[in-house]
Amino acid sequence: MSGHSKFANIKHKKEKNDAAKGKMFTIIGKEIAIAVKEGGPDPANNSKLRDVIAKAKANNMPNDTIDRGIKKAAGDANSVNYEVITYEGYGPSGIAIIVDTLTDNKNRTAANVKHAFSKGNGNVGTPGCVSYMFDKKGQIIIDKEEVEMDADELMMLALDAGAEDFAEEEDSFTILTAPDDFSAVREALEAENIPMMEAQVEMIPQNYVDLTNEEDIKNLNKILELLDDDDDVQEVYHNWNE
Repeated sequence: MSGHSKFANIKHKKEKNDAAKGKMFTIIGKEIAIAVKEGGPDPANNSKLRDVIAKAKANNMPNDTIDRGIKKAAGDANSVNYEVITYEGYGPSGIAIIVDTLTDNKNRTAANVKHAFSKGNGNVGTPGCVSYMFDKKGQIIIDKEEVEMDADELMMLALDAGAEDFAEEEDSFTILTAPDDFSAVREALEAENIPMMEAQVEMIPQNYVDLTNEEDIKNLNKILELLDDDDDVQEVYHNWNE
């Protein structure tokens, strides 16, 4: 499979600079709160919380910050009233965009998301209007420089744990799983002390779209920047071939 995966060209270089780190910690803090409310504060008995903790560590969130978030959520679980809402729509030239949000005020969030789309000449559509163009997959990215295990051994470890696909790229390995198998594969890698740059369930485009018009690129970037700046927005997925 190595090197021949149809997923080998997945874009995985996230725009995670220092300015985005605070936003990422806010996102993960909300996810911790939701996971604790749904399954309790003990990661041993809460697979969703284990996944969020793994995501936190992949984003270099300090352990004491993670622990504080869990204790805070356990202490006031009844006050956690975030609602998960997903928006779908189109950017310039029909670029498909999915926006996952966690909000305590859906009217505010809806207004902000619509504002972001309209500012970039896009529009919010109906549920399902673009999600059929994406596959929901667990995705784990491993930096080649951070892992001592050779590619074939790592591939067999992932596949034996339930992974669907393994791709070797220039500077990284990409492992894909069905959403239900994600936790098992991630935990198998964790048990072997394999460091993960990224580990989460994502919406992965079936095909990517090129943009050549400078105005379209400018408008799409405007939409994405406004969404990234919104504290209610957890994840943004699109099929633009950046």
